[in-house]
Amino acid sequence: MFHFFKRKIRPASEPTDTLGFLTRFYSTRCDEDRRLTTQHGKVEYLTTMRYIERYLRPGMRVLEIGAATGRYSLTLARKGYDVTAIELVQHNIDVFRKKLKPGDTVDLQQGNALDLSRFPDNTFDMTLLLGPMYHLYTVEDQTRALEEALRVTKPGGLLYAAYCVSDMSLHYHGFIKGHIEYLIAKGMADPETFHCHSEPKDLFQLMRKDDILALAAPLPCTRLHYVATDGPIELMRKAIGKMTPKQFELYMKYRYAICEREDMAGATNHSLDILLRKDDA
Repeated sequence: MFHFFKRKIRPASEPTDTLGFLTRFYSTRCDEDRRLTTQHGKVEYLTTMRYIERYLRPGMRVLEIGAATGRYSLTLARKGYDVTAIELVQHNIDVFRKKLKPGDTVDLQQGNALDLSRFPDNTFDMTLLLGPMYHLYTVEDQTRALEEALRVTKPGGLLYAAYCVSDMSLHYHGFIKGHIEYLIAKGMADPETFHCHSEPKDLFQLMRKDDILALAAPLPCTRLHYVATDGPIELMRKAIGKMTPKQFELYMKYRYAICEREDMAGATNHSLDILLRKDDA
């Protein structure tokens, strides 16, 4: 999840704002539409869908904030749910629109997780925040995104918030790839605690479970699950890619068995915090 840019000479075309960095990344460096369809990418997708489907009920209205190219929104719409999808990056919206088929009931809009004022309070039964927390770099913005997502969720409704987790990235990019001294020198990893810090140019905000729990603690919600969504995928993507269908089926069965274990909480690239909005909120 670390990304390295040479910044000694800034090309005239290099962005200087969060949206600019994200637009360049998703337009030229990341095939977001393919990411969750590779065998190793399916680990995150299948685990997330397992927890979404656990709480789906007929007639639910679903909001996906940060819908990217529509992997989750289209799946849910094609299962018959009323889906509204919000995405910030125009490139992702363009890819999403090309995938829409006649009869797909998705209301796709461009928007920002920090401002959902277009939606009244208590509108959706399930709100998916599966990408924006990756790209918010201050506690103020992170809290604002969670508050907005909860505001538009009905009392008794569910919020799914996904995060990038720091320790697997440190293992892979820091130590296996040999960038740890660079990360420390650039202030991206603390030399004593190894807590990570990101800025918009770094693209991804890396969190620890304690950070995530602290963000949610003041909110009017109850935690249902904290899930290590894809495990040590950075370390295993080649091995997972070579698995036979039967081996992959067994691996997913194993992942489902351990993904909520407390001792596995930090051993993952992504995590999913599943919150129930309190009825009296």
